[in-house]
Amino acid sequence: MATTDLNDLAKRLEAGERRALSRAITLVESARADHRAQAVELLDALKPGGKQALRIGMSGTPGVGKSTFIEAFGMFLIERGLKVAVLAVDPSSARSGGSILGDKTRMEELSRHPRAFIRPSPSQSQLGGVARRTREAVALCEAAGFDVVLIETVGVGQSETMVAEMSDLFLLLIAPAGGDELQGVKRGIMEIADMILVNKADGDLKPTATRTCADYTGALKLLRKRPQDPEGYPKAMMVSAVTHDGLPEAWEAMETLAAWRKESGHWDKMRAEQARHWFMEDLRAGLLARLDKDPEVRARIADLGARVERGDLSPTVAADEVLATLGG
Repeated sequence: MATTDLNDLAKRLEAGERRALSRAITLVESARADHRAQAVELLDALKPGGKQALRIGMSGTPGVGKSTFIEAFGMFLIERGLKVAVLAVDPSSARSGGSILGDKTRMEELSRHPRAFIRPSPSQSQLGGVARRTREAVALCEAAGFDVVLIETVGVGQSETMVAEMSDLFLLLIAPAGGDELQGVKRGIMEIADMILVNKADGDLKPTATRTCADYTGALKLLRKRPQDPEGYPKAMMVSAVTHDGLPEAWEAMETLAAWRKESGHWDKMRAEQARHWFMEDLRAGLLARLDKDPEVRARIADLGARVERGDLSPTVAADEVLATLGG
């Protein structure tokens, strides 16, 4: 793609063209070296310091109703005049690398709305519950003028904490009766959650959801207060993606927390720290990619790997030998 074409793509993206946004995300997700170079040029061409969207990361175990909640919550936000982008990261096929679930097919109403944009992306075995280039896709959605970007993670366990490194707010969705499993809840994801939403709080499940919400409220009080939180946060609340009960209250709580962080200076500090984190992540990934391209180093790594498998070397010693070869 020529530089003039990239500039044109950037202009159409900033004008809010959804087709241009889709094309741009496809470009940044590509593993081809020439596409990667073009993606870097595109990101550089976009105006820095533009409008910031509210980035909301969302996690929860499979079956908790993340997609149903996102559709209901997305439509709720659209009704209030906001533009909503959804980046749904799906588990990948081990064979093709493609997306297995395809969340877009489960958000029919939201996917058809002109003020919404949904992009399913395969995780491609990337740890952290997000795809390798999700952070850059978020930046593209911001450049396209979206007010809220919802980042739905794979939802497979403790590694979900990575999404907090690209979000302004992090929500953890819990199913009713989840309070019975409090002893098994992994502390890490609880510590980074800004809000815990007990979904499916309707019908016969509402009493159970009430107890679960109370259990998590008590558990959150045991955690150390974080400097980026005002009084009363993190908090647990009940919502229903079916009846929409609790959505206005949950959104008000999110707005309150975001506003407090902006006024207190924590917003800018968090985003600056996140930018540095992803600089280091990209640097590590780039160094590993260069190692893989060097035939001599690749052969050396293969030889050392075989010796580790036979038990001739420990993994630590083998790694040190590779680093010594590089002058480390």
